[in-house]
Amino acid sequence: MESIAAAWGTERHLDVSWNDPAPPLSIVQTMRGVDYLRAIASGAVPAPPIARLLGMDIESVEEGTVTFGLEPHESHYNPIGVVHGGIVCTMLDTVLGCAVHSTLEAGWGYTSIDLNVTYLRPITLATGRIVATGTIVKGGKRVSFASAEVRDAAGALLATGTSSLLMMPPART
Repeated sequence: MESIAAAWGTERHLDVSWNDPAPPLSIVQTMRGVDYLRAIASGAVPAPPIARLLGMDIESVEEGTVTFGLEPHESHYNPIGVVHGGIVCTMLDTVLGCAVHSTLEAGWGYTSIDLNVTYLRPITLATGRIVATGTIVKGGKRVSFASAEVRDAAGALLATGTSSLLMMPPART
């Protein structure tokens, strides 16, 4: 009996390449967050592996606001034929964290405490390019807060997110 996969069409392939993440990590401690993110956006610093894997790129960076874009791909689909919510969640987590990162001085770090996502519309290949914009709501020495939106090219709101992020001061030497 012929397999269902063989009967339904050609298997597709996706080749992914990325740069060693260690060298950029050695300089992130020496740069203000906004400068580091701008260096990634310009190509002076390689994008993190997750960005290359999913196809996300930085569209703009300002202190307190960051926008990433992504073109939905078949490899993002879930079993019901829409972009998997995890892809959108990852985009939101990225812009929420980067919005906070864009306000940090050299040496400071952060990590998500929580992440809340609301999905409003399905995303498919027909949706076209989507953009996620994260904005810091309130910065702090211990905890910062950010909010984000994902929109399509026509401006329709597809998903929203909020996050609390733990601030990590520079390591003492």
